[in-house]
Amino acid sequence: MLTAELLFLLGWLASLIDSSSLTYQFLGFLIYAIIVAILVSLFVYVVSWFERKFIAKVQGRHGPTFVGKYGILQNLADLVKLMAKSHFIPKSADKILFTVALPAILGLSIFMIMLIPLFPSTGIGEFANNLLLIFALFAFMPLFVFLIGVASGNKFGEISAQRSVIMILSYEIPIFLVIAGVGLLAHSFTITNIVNGQSKWYYIVLMPIGFVVMFIAMLAELERPPFDLREADSELISGWLTDVSAPYYSLALFLDYARLFLGTALISILFLGGWSGPWLSGIVWLLIKMMVLVIFIMIIRATTMRMRIDRLLNLGWFVLMPLAILNLIVTYIIYEMI
Repeated sequence: MLTAELLFLLGWLASLIDSSSLTYQFLGFLIYAIIVAILVSLFVYVVSWFERKFIAKVQGRHGPTFVGKYGILQNLADLVKLMAKSHFIPKSADKILFTVALPAILGLSIFMIMLIPLFPSTGIGEFANNLLLIFALFAFMPLFVFLIGVASGNKFGEISAQRSVIMILSYEIPIFLVIAGVGLLAHSFTITNIVNGQSKWYYIVLMPIGFVVMFIAMLAELERPPFDLREADSELISGWLTDVSAPYYSLALFLDYARLFLGTALISILFLGGWSGPWLSGIVWLLIKMMVLVIFIMIIRATTMRMRIDRLLNLGWFVLMPLAILNLIVTYIIYEMI
């Protein structure tokens, strides 16, 4: 169970957010944003360290070893090193867009995480049709990625951004079709109702095709291997990250794992019952299910090669799209039977 102190703090925040005073509401949202940012930061730190160790074991290496026990402090040492380096903007870059775009994506990701009721017992983050709002904001991701690539003034960055936009747009439509199926089963697009609708059967059992489509499409949305075409080393060096300085590079790494938090949280909520589970508190169950998905994503990274752009697009349009439509039809039949 959550500690009494944390429950008291979250209850107090809920009362602030529900207050009629705009000042108290703003204060409540600000404090809750800090709590979410701390939670995401801990997730980013632990998962990034675990991924380095996991990939190293798969490849027959030791991975982080010397800085702290089991190398647990290696990420902290790397962060200090990166942040200690100077920040610069390339002469050919659009200074305003180049400076603002990456923090804007990170801020948007944190905001979308705040829309998920991570602590359902407090009521924070719960409002009607919040799932639709989250995925509507998801649609802005390609725009910001494209702005980063174009603003860099680097041909590798521009090509990388174009690839990312084409890929993300190709896989967003199957995701939206799967979400429509989930909404049919739950009779709602509110996250709390979706989780409550899985009290008897998780939707991964009722919609196995939808789960597979969502999992693969989410990998593409997060640009995780084998869909990491933005940084095809032999072609684009590091893509739109080629010209960023060390502090911005650390921010980009943080963003990747923050988006991983968001993606695995959404899959857990839509198909694995979210925070539902016996004995433990809701947030613990949600994190456990997210970590199971993270491990599968790491296994895919360690065992698959990067896809060619044409095969990637064929997978999205000619495989996942028909499967998503089939899933929606089958789900509608189940919906009519319930």
